[in-house]
Amino acid sequence: MKRLFKILFSLLIICSNISCDQITKNKVRNEIETNEIIPVIDDHFILTKVENKGAALSLGENLSPHLKIIFLQGIPLLVLLFMFIYIIKEQKVSKLNVIAFSSIIGGGIGNIYDRILYNSVTDFMYLEYGSLHTGIFNMADVSVVVGTLLLLLNVLLSELSKHRLSRAHI
Repeated sequence: MKRLFKILFSLLIICSNISCDQITKNKVRNEIETNEIIPVIDDHFILTKVENKGAALSLGENLSPHLKIIFLQGIPLLVLLFMFIYIIKEQKVSKLNVIAFSSIIGGGIGNIYDRILYNSVTDFMYLEYGSLHTGIFNMADVSVVVGTLLLLLNVLLSELSKHRLSRAHI
């Protein structure tokens, strides 16, 4: 993948993820009351607005304001910056990994943006099916999870390919 194309492709995915996240959060902030419950698909998919002052599952919500800035904004922003530098500088990053890393970066920036602007992250989706259920999440979280699953898929595909090649040489 040519470097300029890779940068533009990555930025397009990052900006698309941030936009989707911020548009949905803005709609939720304006149209759903805090803790209001709106069933979308019976009790399996519910919209409800909560403000998460920590990270995933409210982890770190009781940290001091200075530590929150360090651990919930500063360090994550540095990690996302290093991810972006990696996908741009590394020659052999697959297209699937560019998409995966860019999705993670876009989702991460969406939540960091909320923490900086609102001092919390707006979460609003909840899934439940039988005994399986999620925490309340947002589109930025979806971007991060999809990006992570794509990275895992790429590792699995790579390992399968190596395994096939090694068996072909036997």
